[in-house]
Amino acid sequence: MLNAMSHLLTVYFDGLCRVCSSEIAVYQKRDQAGRVRWVDIMSPGFSAQAEGLDAHRVHREMHAKRPDGTLAVGVDAFIEIWKVIPGFAFLARVGAWSGIRALLDAGYWAFVRVRPYLPRKDSCDNGHCDVE
Repeated sequence: MLNAMSHLLTVYFDGLCRVCSSEIAVYQKRDQAGRVRWVDIMSPGFSAQAEGLDAHRVHREMHAKRPDGTLAVGVDAFIEIWKVIPGFAFLARVGAWSGIRALLDAGYWAFVRVRPYLPRKDSCDNGHCDVE
């Protein structure tokens, strides 16, 4: 297993979003070597500022931080996940093809707009949904 300092990627995801957390669970199950540091942005201890992220943007779109500190956002974040999770390298290659990439971008753009209206796993009444 990789040690905590050798993560290939840090992924920031909305753990209260049913669709988001279901997809992340698939990746987490395949990440037996601990290649990814999974960060639920809706957990009580999460601070966008401490992670060097824009709080509003990270709540709007999925982010992934590479080991060099550069960010991948939206479809680019998924492609980064696919690169490091066993069994998904093919998707990373196909996702980079211009026609497929255009479809992925359009689908993600639509999802980002409807996601706030999708059912949540939990209520935000407990205060941990505030954007910092």
